[in-house]
Amino acid sequence: GFHQFEWQPALKNVSTSCNVGIINGLSGWDSSVDDSPADTITRRFRYDVALVSALKDMEEDIIEGLRENGIEDSTSHFNVMIKESCDGMGDVSEKHGGGPAVPEKAVRFSFTVMSVSFRADCKEEEVTIFTESKPNSELSCKPLCLMFVDESDHETLTAILHPIIAERNAMKESRLILSIGGLPRSFRFHFRGTGYDEKMVREMGGLEASGSTYVCTLCDSTRAEASHNMVLHSITRSHSENLERYEIWRSNPFSESVEELRDRVKGVSAKPFMETQPTLDALHCDIGNATEFYKIFQDEIGEVFQKANPSREERRCWRAALDKQLRKKLKLKPVMRMNGNYARRLMSEETVDVVCELVPSEERREALRELMGLYIQMKPVWRASNPAKECPDQLCRYSFNSQRFADLLSTTFKYRYDGKITNYLHKTLAHVPEIIERDGSIGAWASEGNESANK
Repeated sequence: GFHQFEWQPALKNVSTSCNVGIINGLSGWDSSVDDSPADTITRRFRYDVALVSALKDMEEDIIEGLRENGIEDSTSHFNVMIKESCDGMGDVSEKHGGGPAVPEKAVRFSFTVMSVSFRADCKEEEVTIFTESKPNSELSCKPLCLMFVDESDHETLTAILHPIIAERNAMKESRLILSIGGLPRSFRFHFRGTGYDEKMVREMGGLEASGSTYVCTLCDSTRAEASHNMVLHSITRSHSENLERYEIWRSNPFSESVEELRDRVKGVSAKPFMETQPTLDALHCDIGNATEFYKIFQDEIGEVFQKANPSREERRCWRAALDKQLRKKLKLKPVMRMNGNYARRLMSEETVDVVCELVPSEERREALRELMGLYIQMKPVWRASNPAKECPDQLCRYSFNSQRFADLLSTTFKYRYDGKITNYLHKTLAHVPEIIERDGSIGAWASEGNESANK
């Protein structure tokens, strides 16, 4: 349904009409984008209308929260926290049908209302009147824009998301006046783009692709540095810094060579077009680390620590042995591409016991057990929606555990981590405590709701 609302000051370049439904995502563009017929490529809601709808859907929860705090007469100073997610959807081709020719890839952009809080003038303390209890459910994750675009097609993606970003920027500078419980109340919105996998974060922030020497989207570390110093890094990247670096990359003010220039801008080589919150995506962290453990298991079965460069054939043989063992003992079927469910099942004590049956030496088995034990202690910290409540002990021990984990990698598993490390292992070891100190949670801000809604 349509709701009456008003923005103060009015949103720049956004019409004031309230009764707008699903619109052509290219409204505001004149010509067609590329070869796809322009009127079929994307559909979206106007961002402000979608937010109003979401708030009206939660009207009862908000009023209840106001009652509990005895402030149902308050009309101003409400803050709304929004999580934004965006993800590519791979192959969505029509299986049989004669629709218009559109790319066979799709991208979905959605938002979740994470919390609504109230701050009175006199009281500095902020009162939370609504918190999303299931921030990773597909039910709380509202679609904003669906588009037939390949997420790697930077030009088309930026063209289509541009109006959404313009509306979002306009809303940051304004207050929404909306009737909740019969009284007009004013809301301010705070947007945090955290539901992105690393590929999308790099694309939106103008960074090089995931295989770059600049291993991290949060700090300037190179892969070699990150593998020698695994734990001690702090978050330094930001949207504004990326924009400045892009300017330097574009203008090359010191007339440097490409290598020097690239080192100066730390891998920012395209214009950042959307602000994402520098964080770690819990779902893809799980998947990335499980992929890595899967490879360590194979290496240990083949005792790579004593061999130089095993042949393709040998590696294939170890992988087959591992798959067979996992299937026989844990009923874990091999998957083409690691997914969240497989990752969750793989990363367990039980799995290590099963894998250890194939590992010849006792001391390597011990090392594997310790490595997995530490990982299982660390994982709840970045998985939980509220780690301070759900796993306070593991949270306290996190830095200690990650240090021990890093020591193991750089000694016992040195054959794999000499001068290289995977992007997500680096983040897991180096950045988790700092993000949690800043945001209170990593798990609640993950892309999982958006991913399951894609399905």
